[in-house]
Amino acid sequence: MIARFMKWSRHNLFGKPFDILLSLTVIPGFLWLAYQVAAWTVTTARWEIIPESLRILMIGIFPAEQAWRAWVAIMIIAALLGAALGCVFAFRKRHAAGLLLVLAAVIALTGSKDLPNALLTASTIAIFASGCAAISLIPLLRRALLPAGFIALIAIFAVMSPPGAGLWGGLLLSILLTLVTSIVSLPVGILLAFGRRSRFSSMRWICMGYIEVMRSVPLIMVVYWIWILMPVLAPQFGLADVVRGMIGFTLFYSAYVAEYVRSGLQAVPRGQTEAARSLGMSEFDINRSIVLPQALRVAVPPLVGNVLDIFNTAPLVFIIGLTDFLRAGQMILANPQYGDRTYEVYAFLFLTYFLVGSLITFVARRLETHLARGNR
Repeated sequence: MIARFMKWSRHNLFGKPFDILLSLTVIPGFLWLAYQVAAWTVTTARWEIIPESLRILMIGIFPAEQAWRAWVAIMIIAALLGAALGCVFAFRKRHAAGLLLVLAAVIALTGSKDLPNALLTASTIAIFASGCAAISLIPLLRRALLPAGFIALIAIFAVMSPPGAGLWGGLLLSILLTLVTSIVSLPVGILLAFGRRSRFSSMRWICMGYIEVMRSVPLIMVVYWIWILMPVLAPQFGLADVVRGMIGFTLFYSAYVAEYVRSGLQAVPRGQTEAARSLGMSEFDINRSIVLPQALRVAVPPLVGNVLDIFNTAPLVFIIGLTDFLRAGQMILANPQYGDRTYEVYAFLFLTYFLVGSLITFVARRLETHLARGNR
Protein backbone atom coordinates (compact mmCIF):
# COMPACT_ATOMS: atom_id res chain seq x y z
CA MET A 1 0.00 0.00 0.00
CA ILE A 2 2.76 2.44 0.96
CA ALA A 3 4.81 1.44 -2.09
CA ARG A 4 1.83 2.11 -4.38
CA PHE A 5 1.30 5.50 -2.76
CA MET A 6 4.97 6.42 -3.19
CA LYS A 7 4.87 5.37 -6.82
CA TRP A 8 1.71 7.39 -7.42
CA SER A 9 3.25 10.43 -5.69
CA ARG A 10 6.42 10.30 -7.78
CA HIS A 11 4.40 10.02 -10.97
CA ASN A 12 1.67 12.59 -10.25
CA LEU A 13 3.14 15.05 -7.72
CA PHE A 14 6.90 15.06 -8.27
CA GLY A 15 7.33 13.85 -11.83
CA LYS A 16 8.48 17.16 -13.36
CA PRO A 17 10.18 20.32 -12.00
CA PHE A 18 6.98 22.33 -12.27
CA ASP A 19 5.03 19.57 -10.50
CA ILE A 20 7.61 19.54 -7.71
CA LEU A 21 7.39 23.34 -7.27
CA LEU A 22 3.59 23.31 -7.31
CA SER A 23 3.37 20.38 -4.87
CA LEU A 24 5.84 21.94 -2.43
CA THR A 25 3.77 25.14 -2.51
CA VAL A 26 0.24 23.76 -2.34
CA ILE A 27 0.59 20.68 -0.11
CA PRO A 28 2.00 22.50 2.96
CA GLY A 29 -0.68 25.17 2.65
CA PHE A 30 -3.38 22.53 2.38
CA LEU A 31 -2.03 20.64 5.40
CA TRP A 32 -1.90 23.84 7.45
CA LEU A 33 -5.49 24.69 6.50
CA ALA A 34 -6.65 21.14 7.29
CA TYR A 35 -4.95 21.33 10.71
CA GLN A 36 -6.62 24.66 11.52
CA VAL A 37 -10.04 23.37 10.53
CA ALA A 38 -9.56 20.14 12.49
CA ALA A 39 -8.36 22.03 15.57
CA TRP A 40 -11.36 24.37 15.42
CA THR A 41 -13.73 21.43 14.88
CA VAL A 42 -12.44 19.50 17.88
CA THR A 43 -11.51 22.20 20.42
CA THR A 44 -13.42 25.41 19.68
CA ALA A 45 -16.65 24.65 17.82
CA ARG A 46 -19.81 24.15 19.87
CA TRP A 47 -21.76 21.58 17.92
CA GLU A 48 -24.68 21.25 20.31
CA ILE A 49 -26.58 23.74 18.13
CA ILE A 50 -26.91 21.12 15.39
CA PRO A 51 -28.86 18.44 17.35
CA GLU A 52 -30.87 21.19 19.07
CA SER A 53 -31.90 22.67 15.70
CA LEU A 54 -31.94 19.50 13.62
CA ARG A 55 -35.71 19.44 13.19
CA ILE A 56 -35.72 22.95 11.69
CA LEU A 57 -32.80 22.11 9.44
CA MET A 58 -34.48 18.95 8.18
CA ILE A 59 -38.17 19.95 7.87
CA GLY A 60 -38.27 23.69 8.54
CA ILE A 61 -41.39 24.98 10.28
CA PHE A 62 -43.37 21.80 9.64
CA PRO A 63 -45.52 21.07 12.75
CA ALA A 64 -43.74 18.86 15.28
CA GLU A 65 -46.89 16.82 15.96
CA GLN A 66 -47.07 16.01 12.24
CA ALA A 67 -43.40 15.05 11.95
CA TRP A 68 -44.37 11.46 11.21
CA ARG A 69 -45.57 12.63 7.81
CA ALA A 70 -42.12 13.99 7.07
CA TRP A 71 -40.57 10.68 8.11
CA VAL A 72 -42.86 8.79 5.74
CA ALA A 73 -41.88 11.15 2.92
CA ILE A 74 -38.20 10.73 3.78
CA MET A 75 -38.53 6.94 3.65
CA ILE A 76 -40.24 7.08 0.26
CA ILE A 77 -37.46 9.34 -1.01
CA ALA A 78 -34.84 6.99 0.44
CA ALA A 79 -36.38 4.04 -1.42
CA LEU A 80 -36.47 6.03 -4.66
CA LEU A 81 -32.88 7.27 -4.34
CA GLY A 82 -31.67 3.80 -3.39
CA ALA A 83 -33.35 2.37 -6.47
CA ALA A 84 -31.69 5.03 -8.64
CA LEU A 85 -28.29 4.19 -7.14
CA GLY A 86 -28.92 0.49 -7.74
CA CYS A 87 -28.93 1.13 -11.48
CA VAL A 88 -25.18 1.83 -11.41
CA PHE A 89 -24.06 0.13 -8.18
CA ALA A 90 -23.61 -3.62 -7.78
CA PHE A 91 -24.88 -4.64 -4.34
CA ARG A 92 -22.78 -7.43 -2.78
CA LYS A 93 -22.87 -9.46 0.44
CA ARG A 94 -20.08 -7.40 1.95
CA HIS A 95 -22.23 -4.30 1.50
CA ALA A 96 -24.99 -5.97 3.53
CA ALA A 97 -22.50 -6.66 6.32
CA GLY A 98 -21.33 -3.05 6.25
CA LEU A 99 -24.94 -1.89 6.34
CA LEU A 100 -25.59 -3.88 9.51
CA LEU A 101 -22.59 -2.23 11.15
CA VAL A 102 -23.84 1.23 10.15
CA LEU A 103 -27.32 0.53 11.53
CA ALA A 104 -25.85 -0.77 14.78
CA ALA A 105 -23.62 2.31 15.07
CA VAL A 106 -26.57 4.69 14.47
CA ILE A 107 -28.67 3.02 17.17
CA ALA A 108 -25.75 2.78 19.61
CA LEU A 109 -24.63 6.40 19.22
CA THR A 110 -28.04 8.10 19.24
CA GLY A 111 -30.40 5.54 20.72
CA SER A 112 -29.64 6.44 24.32
CA LYS A 113 -30.59 10.08 23.71
CA ASP A 114 -33.54 9.64 21.33
CA LEU A 115 -34.41 6.02 20.61
CA PRO A 116 -37.49 6.67 18.39
CA ASN A 117 -35.60 8.98 16.02
CA ALA A 118 -32.61 6.62 16.05
CA LEU A 119 -34.85 3.74 14.98
CA LEU A 120 -36.48 5.90 12.29
CA THR A 121 -33.06 6.91 10.99
CA ALA A 122 -31.90 3.31 10.93
CA SER A 123 -35.10 2.30 9.13
CA THR A 124 -34.55 5.00 6.50
CA ILE A 125 -31.00 3.77 5.87
CA ALA A 126 -32.27 0.19 5.61
CA ILE A 127 -34.97 1.22 3.12
CA PHE A 128 -32.38 3.07 1.04
CA ALA A 129 -30.15 -0.01 0.96
CA SER A 130 -33.12 -2.27 0.18
CA GLY A 131 -34.06 -0.16 -2.84
CA CYS A 132 -30.47 -0.24 -4.05
CA ALA A 133 -30.23 -4.02 -3.57
CA ALA A 134 -33.58 -4.70 -5.29
CA ILE A 135 -32.71 -2.77 -8.46
CA SER A 136 -29.14 -4.06 -8.50
CA LEU A 137 -30.11 -7.74 -8.11
CA ILE A 138 -33.27 -7.64 -10.26
CA PRO A 139 -32.45 -5.57 -13.40
CA LEU A 140 -35.98 -5.98 -14.80
CA LEU A 141 -37.23 -3.59 -12.11
CA ARG A 142 -35.30 -0.74 -13.75
CA ARG A 143 -37.98 -0.44 -16.44
CA ALA A 144 -40.49 0.57 -13.78
CA LEU A 145 -38.22 3.16 -12.15
CA LEU A 146 -39.60 6.26 -13.91
CA PRO A 147 -43.30 5.34 -13.35
CA ALA A 148 -42.39 4.46 -9.77
CA GLY A 149 -40.88 7.93 -9.43
CA PHE A 150 -44.17 9.59 -10.41
CA ILE A 151 -46.12 7.32 -8.05
CA ALA A 152 -43.67 8.14 -5.26
CA LEU A 153 -44.12 11.88 -5.84
CA ILE A 154 -47.90 11.53 -5.69
CA ALA A 155 -47.61 9.55 -2.45
CA ILE A 156 -45.29 12.16 -0.94
CA PHE A 157 -47.67 15.00 -1.80
CA ALA A 158 -50.61 13.03 -0.39
CA VAL A 159 -48.78 12.44 2.90
CA MET A 160 -47.31 15.93 3.29
CA SER A 161 -50.26 18.05 2.13
CA PRO A 162 -52.70 17.94 5.12
CA PRO A 163 -50.76 20.40 7.33
CA GLY A 164 -50.35 22.74 4.34
CA ALA A 165 -47.70 22.95 1.64
CA GLY A 166 -46.67 26.37 2.91
CA LEU A 167 -45.14 24.70 5.98
CA TRP A 168 -42.72 22.53 4.01
CA GLY A 169 -39.10 23.45 4.51
CA GLY A 170 -35.55 22.46 5.38
CA LEU A 171 -33.49 19.85 3.61
CA LEU A 172 -36.66 17.88 2.86
CA LEU A 173 -37.99 20.76 0.75
CA SER A 174 -34.69 21.07 -1.15
CA ILE A 175 -34.70 17.34 -1.94
CA LEU A 176 -38.39 17.35 -2.88
CA LEU A 177 -37.85 20.30 -5.20
CA THR A 178 -34.92 18.49 -6.81
CA LEU A 179 -36.85 15.25 -7.25
CA VAL A 180 -39.99 16.87 -8.67
CA THR A 181 -38.02 19.03 -11.09
CA SER A 182 -35.75 16.17 -12.19
CA ILE A 183 -38.56 13.68 -12.78
CA VAL A 184 -41.17 15.99 -14.35
CA SER A 185 -38.73 17.93 -16.54
CA LEU A 186 -37.53 14.70 -18.23
CA PRO A 187 -40.70 13.91 -20.24
CA VAL A 188 -41.30 17.61 -20.88
CA GLY A 189 -37.73 18.02 -22.14
CA ILE A 190 -38.06 14.93 -24.37
CA LEU A 191 -41.21 16.36 -25.96
CA LEU A 192 -39.46 19.71 -26.50
CA ALA A 193 -36.45 17.98 -28.07
CA PHE A 194 -38.64 16.06 -30.53
CA GLY A 195 -40.71 19.20 -31.14
CA ARG A 196 -37.59 21.09 -32.11
CA ARG A 197 -36.88 18.42 -34.74
CA SER A 198 -40.48 18.29 -35.94
CA ARG A 199 -41.26 18.55 -39.64
CA PHE A 200 -44.04 21.02 -38.79
CA SER A 201 -42.44 24.44 -38.86
CA SER A 202 -44.90 25.97 -36.36
CA MET A 203 -44.17 23.26 -33.78
CA ARG A 204 -40.45 23.54 -34.45
CA TRP A 205 -40.36 27.31 -33.99
CA ILE A 206 -42.52 27.23 -30.85
CA CYS A 207 -40.27 24.67 -29.17
CA MET A 208 -37.12 26.43 -30.33
CA GLY A 209 -38.39 29.79 -29.06
CA TYR A 210 -39.32 28.32 -25.68
CA ILE A 211 -35.93 26.67 -25.25
CA GLU A 212 -33.96 29.74 -26.25
CA VAL A 213 -36.02 32.06 -24.03
CA MET A 214 -35.64 29.85 -20.97
CA ARG A 215 -31.91 29.45 -21.55
CA SER A 216 -31.45 33.20 -21.94
CA VAL A 217 -33.01 34.35 -18.66
CA PRO A 218 -31.93 33.65 -15.04
CA LEU A 219 -33.76 31.03 -13.02
CA ILE A 220 -34.65 33.46 -10.26
CA MET A 221 -36.61 35.58 -12.75
CA VAL A 222 -38.56 32.58 -14.03
CA VAL A 223 -39.45 31.46 -10.49
CA TYR A 224 -40.50 34.98 -9.48
CA TRP A 225 -42.65 35.55 -12.55
CA ILE A 226 -44.37 32.17 -12.24
CA TRP A 227 -45.07 32.98 -8.59
CA ILE A 228 -46.65 36.31 -9.61
CA LEU A 229 -48.53 35.18 -12.72
CA MET A 230 -50.05 31.89 -11.60
CA PRO A 231 -52.65 33.50 -9.27
CA VAL A 232 -53.59 35.85 -12.15
CA LEU A 233 -53.73 33.22 -14.91
CA ALA A 234 -55.30 30.43 -12.84
CA PRO A 235 -56.88 31.94 -9.71
CA GLN A 236 -59.34 29.05 -9.41
CA PHE A 237 -56.57 26.59 -8.55
CA GLY A 238 -55.11 28.50 -5.60
CA LEU A 239 -51.70 26.89 -5.95
CA ALA A 240 -49.41 27.03 -2.92
CA ASP A 241 -46.09 28.86 -3.12
CA VAL A 242 -44.13 25.62 -3.07
CA VAL A 243 -46.08 24.27 -6.06
CA ARG A 244 -45.52 27.48 -8.00
CA GLY A 245 -41.83 27.27 -7.20
CA MET A 246 -41.69 23.69 -8.50
CA ILE A 247 -43.49 24.76 -11.67
CA GLY A 248 -40.96 27.54 -12.22
CA PHE A 249 -38.02 25.18 -11.72
CA THR A 250 -39.59 22.56 -14.02
CA LEU A 251 -40.28 25.03 -16.82
CA PHE A 252 -36.74 26.39 -16.61
CA TYR A 253 -34.83 23.11 -16.45
CA SER A 254 -37.01 21.43 -19.09
CA ALA A 255 -35.27 23.63 -21.65
CA TYR A 256 -31.88 22.33 -20.57
CA VAL A 257 -33.13 18.73 -20.57
CA ALA A 258 -34.38 19.30 -24.12
CA GLU A 259 -30.92 20.37 -25.25
CA TYR A 260 -29.28 17.36 -23.60
CA VAL A 261 -31.78 15.01 -25.26
CA ARG A 262 -31.38 16.79 -28.61
CA SER A 263 -27.63 16.21 -28.50
CA GLY A 264 -28.39 12.53 -27.94
CA LEU A 265 -30.84 12.49 -30.84
CA GLN A 266 -28.18 13.90 -33.14
CA ALA A 267 -25.82 11.07 -32.12
CA VAL A 268 -28.18 8.37 -33.44
CA PRO A 269 -27.00 7.25 -36.91
CA ARG A 270 -29.43 8.27 -39.63
CA GLY A 271 -29.04 4.89 -41.31
CA GLN A 272 -30.93 3.22 -38.48
CA THR A 273 -34.01 5.39 -38.93
CA GLU A 274 -33.92 4.96 -42.69
CA ALA A 275 -33.70 1.18 -42.29
CA ALA A 276 -36.65 1.26 -39.89
CA ARG A 277 -38.72 3.27 -42.37
CA SER A 278 -37.90 0.78 -45.11
CA LEU A 279 -39.35 -1.94 -42.88
CA GLY A 280 -42.62 -0.02 -42.65
CA MET A 281 -42.31 1.24 -39.08
CA SER A 282 -44.21 4.40 -38.17
CA GLU A 283 -42.40 7.54 -37.00
CA PHE A 284 -43.77 7.08 -33.50
CA ASP A 285 -42.47 3.50 -33.27
CA ILE A 286 -39.10 4.54 -34.70
CA ASN A 287 -38.68 7.31 -32.15
CA ARG A 288 -39.96 5.20 -29.24
CA SER A 289 -38.12 1.96 -29.93
CA ILE A 290 -34.95 2.98 -31.77
CA VAL A 291 -34.09 6.67 -31.50
CA LEU A 292 -35.06 7.61 -27.94
CA PRO A 293 -33.32 4.70 -26.09
CA GLN A 294 -30.03 5.46 -27.85
CA ALA A 295 -30.42 9.21 -27.37
CA LEU A 296 -31.06 8.83 -23.64
CA ARG A 297 -28.02 6.57 -23.39
CA VAL A 298 -25.89 9.48 -24.63
CA ALA A 299 -27.76 12.11 -22.59
CA VAL A 300 -27.85 10.29 -19.22
CA PRO A 301 -24.53 11.68 -17.81
CA PRO A 302 -25.44 15.36 -18.43
CA LEU A 303 -28.96 14.68 -17.17
CA VAL A 304 -27.56 13.38 -13.88
CA GLY A 305 -25.31 16.45 -13.70
CA ASN A 306 -28.45 18.53 -14.21
CA VAL A 307 -29.84 17.05 -10.99
CA LEU A 308 -26.85 18.48 -9.13
CA ASP A 309 -27.50 21.91 -10.67
CA ILE A 310 -31.13 21.77 -9.53
CA PHE A 311 -30.16 20.87 -5.96
CA ASN A 312 -27.55 23.62 -5.80
CA THR A 313 -29.98 26.27 -7.08
CA ALA A 314 -32.82 25.23 -4.75
CA PRO A 315 -31.98 28.06 -2.27
CA LEU A 316 -33.32 30.53 -4.86
CA VAL A 317 -36.84 29.71 -3.66
CA PHE A 318 -36.22 32.14 -0.80
CA ILE A 319 -37.44 34.88 -3.18
CA ILE A 320 -40.98 33.51 -2.92
CA GLY A 321 -40.83 33.04 0.86
CA LEU A 322 -40.00 29.33 1.09
CA THR A 323 -37.76 27.95 3.83
CA ASP A 324 -35.25 25.72 2.08
CA PHE A 325 -32.23 24.13 3.77
CA LEU A 326 -30.05 27.25 3.56
CA ARG A 327 -32.86 29.51 4.70
CA ALA A 328 -33.53 27.21 7.67
CA GLY A 329 -29.93 27.68 8.77
CA GLN A 330 -30.33 31.45 8.54
CA MET A 331 -33.51 31.26 10.60
CA ILE A 332 -31.59 29.48 13.35
CA LEU A 333 -28.88 32.15 13.35
CA ALA A 334 -31.56 34.86 13.58
CA ASN A 335 -32.28 33.60 17.10
CA PRO A 336 -30.21 35.73 19.54
CA GLN A 337 -29.44 32.57 21.52
CA TYR A 338 -27.50 31.18 18.56
CA GLY A 339 -26.23 34.40 17.04
CA ASP A 340 -22.59 33.49 17.74
CA ARG A 341 -22.78 30.01 16.13
CA THR A 342 -22.44 31.18 12.52
CA TYR A 343 -19.43 29.02 11.70
CA GLU A 344 -20.95 25.85 13.15
CA VAL A 345 -24.24 26.22 11.25
CA TYR A 346 -22.63 27.09 7.93
CA ALA A 347 -20.06 24.32 8.34
CA PHE A 348 -22.92 21.83 8.76
CA LEU A 349 -24.71 23.28 5.72
CA PHE A 350 -21.51 23.07 3.68
CA LEU A 351 -20.88 19.47 4.71
CA THR A 352 -24.45 18.43 3.85
CA TYR A 353 -24.37 20.11 0.45
CA PHE A 354 -20.96 18.55 -0.19
CA LEU A 355 -22.14 15.04 0.71
CA VAL A 356 -25.26 15.26 -1.45
CA GLY A 357 -23.29 16.74 -4.34
CA SER A 358 -20.61 14.06 -4.00
CA LEU A 359 -23.26 11.33 -4.10
CA ILE A 360 -24.76 12.77 -7.30
CA THR A 361 -21.28 13.11 -8.82
CA PHE A 362 -20.50 9.51 -7.89
CA VAL A 363 -23.67 8.32 -9.61
CA ALA A 364 -22.81 10.37 -12.72
CA ARG A 365 -19.34 8.84 -12.96
CA ARG A 366 -20.63 5.32 -12.44
CA LEU A 367 -23.21 5.93 -15.14
CA GLU A 368 -20.53 7.10 -17.56
CA THR A 369 -18.44 4.01 -16.81
CA HIS A 370 -21.47 1.71 -17.09
CA LEU A 371 -22.57 3.22 -20.41
CA ALA A 372 -19.04 3.15 -21.79
CA ARG A 373 -18.84 -0.58 -21.08
CA GLY A 374 -22.23 -1.10 -22.65
CA ASN A 375 -21.16 0.61 -25.86
CA ARG A 376 -18.22 -1.74 -26.40
